[in-house]
Order: sequence, then structure tokens, then C-alpha cells
Amino acid sequence: MKLRYLAVGLVLAGGASSAVIVLSNVMAKEAVPVALTDIGRWEPDTVAPLPFDDMVDMASIVSSPDETPALAAPAVLNIAPVQMSLPALQPSVTTWSREIATGETLDAVLGEAGLSATDRAEIALALGVEFDLRQLRPGHSLTVITTADGRPKRVSLDVDDGVQIEAVFGDRVATRVVTPAPDITTLAGETVIDSSIFAALEDAGIPARFAVDLAQMLGGTVDFRRDLSGGETLKVMWREARVGDAVIGEPDMTFAALDLGDAVFEIVWPEDGSGRAVIYRDGAVMRTFAQPVEGARLSSVYGQRKHPVFGNTRMHTGIDFAAARGTPVQATAPGRVSFIGTRGGYGRTVEIAHGSDTMTRYAHLSAVPEGLSIGDRVTAGDVIGNVGATGTATGPNLHYEVRVNGRPTDPLSDDRLNEALEAKGDDAANLVQLASARSGLERSLASAHVTTTNGRL
Repeated sequence: MKLRYLAVGLVLAGGASSAVIVLSNVMAKEAVPVALTDIGRWEPDTVAPLPFDDMVDMASIVSSPDETPALAAPAVLNIAPVQMSLPALQPSVTTWSREIATGETLDAVLGEAGLSATDRAEIALALGVEFDLRQLRPGHSLTVITTADGRPKRVSLDVDDGVQIEAVFGDRVATRVVTPAPDITTLAGETVIDSSIFAALEDAGIPARFAVDLAQMLGGTVDFRRDLSGGETLKVMWREARVGDAVIGEPDMTFAALDLGDAVFEIVWPEDGSGRAVIYRDGAVMRTFAQPVEGARLSSVYGQRKHPVFGNTRMHTGIDFAAARGTPVQATAPGRVSFIGTRGGYGRTVEIAHGSDTMTRYAHLSAVPEGLSIGDRVTAGDVIGNVGATGTATGPNLHYEVRVNGRPTDPLSDDRLNEALEAKGDDAANLVQLASARSGLERSLASAHVTTTNGRL
């Protein structure tokens, strides 16, 4: 009993002591300031929600402007994939090109380019639409562009005078002819003859082929072996067709003056392309000459020669002009057509009668103009056929022959044709033409530059 009272007493004593200690600690501290108490009780004001119109919906930025976003859905950043169009990859191509060699065919060259027989046949058909492949010769060049699988993409054939035949292959084949527009350049030169006209022209940088034209014009009047002893003066004016720095085709002589000391021979070629040249001696009209093939090369003269086909020596009864197949052939004097047809080794032939005793013959022709008939009257410069290789011929050329009373004579020395040209009635116009040519020559020689105009020879 005494122990129970003792325990209760201790508990009460402990509680009283604790109370005393707490009260003493509280009484020992200072009171908290009122301002601090207010700060401790501060709470932020409730933030009002922003209006919907002021909010930026990221989904509306990247989505179509025609689409209205749902108001109840939260704003979601929706980045749409960008559709990029990559360039289509072109298949790799290969370019192959080289010149045609002697004796080669188009098929053989295309085979060397690696084309199949089917593709070669297709290319030949395409190019053959615009170009006679039988006229393919050394100097022409072929360019082939193929795709990675070896099929032709574009084929071009460069032929004469800068002309290009182009065939493009794809869903369909397209062929075209590309013809350059050349600049016509007028040039002039002067030279002194020491040994021959050919050497003098070559040394002066003048086209040496003009020696052939001069021989045609003055043959029978000037003996180039006997009359040229050295020191003679030759002046020449000519035209060239150029594309860039390249000369296209053959040069075209327009005026020549040969001073032999005791006589001056001048030749004026017309600008109308008729090939009818007027020859003057000491300023007076001597005669008129029309070349049968303008710009052609004199390949064989009149007289005894070794026959190019049969190999034996026999009389050549005319002169030959080498020219490309199809080149126009012109009558050299006025007359009437007396024969059209085939004459043995002459092949396709046209003959023209000039009076009762003189006849000119044009042989190896490839064609005769439609409408030309026996009895038709022609004048100097009229086209009566085209250069070919019919009859006994080694290549395209014109055999030009003059016969008097049925006997052949040298076309370069016969005067009967000169009389037939009837140049007397045009003396006044011819003298004006000579004065103009002389002035043009002197201007070109005196000028440090050449004159150029656009056009074709």
C-alpha cells in the first residue's frame, strides 16, 4: 500500500517538473513581431485563366488551316513529316566518237561502238532518212551516246560543210539535220609568179586550187608553160564560208588579175552562182565562160592517158571534173538539147547542140531535171543534170566533152563556144562589173581586216 502511494507521488512530481521547465523556456523567449506574423499568413491570389483566344495551339500551327482543333482536347505538338521531292537519278551515259576511215561502212563502225545488230539497223534507218549512207566517206565522223544498259540514246553523223545528221532514241525515234549558218568572209591576196601559178598561190597563203580555175578560164589563151617566165603578178579575191574558225566547203574565187607584162587578163565571177565568168584583156571584154560544175576539181584533162578502169593507154576525149554526187551540172553555152539518155560507158548523158557544127556532152550523170526534153533551149548556166558515177566511172565526176563536126576537141582551148556565148551585147554592164571588182580588190588588199556578212556561198 505504501509502495502504491509512493509510485503515484513520483508520477505527479515528474509531471509538475515538466510543466515548470516548459513554462520557463516560453517565458525566456521574445515575442514574434506582428509584421512577420502577417507575412507568414500571406497566400498568393488565385490566377484567372487566360481566354482561349489568347492561347497558342501548337497543333493548329502544323496542321491544315482548314481543320478546327477540338476545344476539349489538350494542345499537342504534332509535327507533320516534310514531303521532299528528290531529283530523279538519270542513268549514266557513255560517249563514243571517231572519224570514218577508208573503206568502212556505218554498220562496221557502229559495231565497234558496241551496239547490237538490232540497234545498228535502227540507227542506219534513222540516219538514212536524211542522208544517203552511200555517200559516207573518210573525214565524216560519228558520235554515239549510249545509256548504262548499252542502248543508243543519241547518234550524230558529221558530214560535209559542217552539216550534222542527228538521231535521238527514246519512246520514238526523231531525226533532224543541223545546218550551221556560216559567215561569208572576203579575202584578197597578191603574189609574184616565179615557177608556177600553183606554187605562187601556195607560198602566198592563197588557196592553191585556184590554179585549176585559172587554167579553165585562160586555157587556149595563155600558155602557162611558155608565157610565164617569172616575175608576173597575180592578184586574187575570194570568199570563204566559216563557222567559228573552221572553213566550210571550198573557197569561191570572185576576181583574178594576171599581169603578164605585155597584157593583163582579168576574170570576174558573178555573185548569182551561175558560174558564168567574164574574161577581160587589157580592160576589154574578151569572152565569157560558164563552168559546167561550179567549184569542182579538174581531175583529168584532154589527151592521151592511162584509163583508170581498163588500165590501157587511150585517148581521153574530154575533161573530167571531180565533185560530190548530186552537184548541179550547168550548160556552158546557149543551145538546144539534142540527146538525153544512156550512151555505153558514158552512162546517163545530156548533149547540147550549139549551132550546126558544135556539140557539148555531159556524161556520168546521176539524174536529169524533170521536164528537160530534147529540143528545149537552154542558156549558159542552166542546170541540165547532176554529177554521178553512171557508166564506166571510178567515182562521182562529170565527163565534159566538146565536139566540132563530130570530132572531139580540147574544151579548154576551143573558141567556138566563146562565140556562142554572145557576150557582145552586154559590154556596158560587163565593164561596170569589172570596175566594181577592181575597187573591191583594192579595198580588201589595203584593209587590215576582212569584211564579213552572214549568208551562204
